[in-house]
Amino acid sequence: MEIVDLLNEGPRDYRELWALQREIHAAVVAGTRPDTVILVEHANVYTAGKRTAAWDRPTDGSEVIDVDRGGRITWHGPGQLVAYPILKLREPVDVVAYVRALERAIMQVCEGLGIDTLRVEDRSGVWLPAAGDKRERKVCAIGVRVARGVTMHGLALNCNPDLSQFNRIVPCGIADADVTSLSLELSSDVTIADASPLVVEALAMALADIRWEPSPVASPSPPATPVPASEPTSASAPETQETV
Repeated sequence: MEIVDLLNEGPRDYRELWALQREIHAAVVAGTRPDTVILVEHANVYTAGKRTAAWDRPTDGSEVIDVDRGGRITWHGPGQLVAYPILKLREPVDVVAYVRALERAIMQVCEGLGIDTLRVEDRSGVWLPAAGDKRERKVCAIGVRVARGVTMHGLALNCNPDLSQFNRIVPCGIADADVTSLSLELSSDVTIADASPLVVEALAMALADIRWEPSPVASPSPPATPVPASEPTSASAPETQETV
């Protein structure tokens, strides 16, 4: 699995990286490029998935980029590690299993740092449990797209961002929970540079069992019927989405 590490280049424009994702996706589909993970830190931006409601969006005129992943609205920006795995999934394609693998990788990272996390039923991402006067809170958002058996978009892990940026939106359309960061939970500064090697290692382990086994001659994925993201079933599909 090839790693395209853009973190040393500083915050990058979202549209530029979206175009790079599409370019790499086409090459992976064609079999001319190996599975690839892009690591990047974005400049401030709000992105809205296909299920974003009008009331989720900022009301102060902030720009929102509508994208082709599942889920609703989120923020990307400095202090947040974004990973875009672009890889071919094993057949039958199981989008929910892929999302669970991403969650498992970040839960492993958090455990290594001494943070207890959990999954929340019907909500993707990595969460911390409610405790005392703290509500459940998300430390990592996940929103993906799978087209022709190959993934796009990915995960956003809050390392040490300005969490007030989330106050302008209803993050992921969830009003009854909060957003947190590794630094806030540990009461010490955890940078993207600290987290990125841990994330790369954890992704390699978590994704090993669901990636396509390469063959000497690449062959195109056969067309099949799309599967709604809300149905946790396994099937080949030319295009499916999962929530953020």
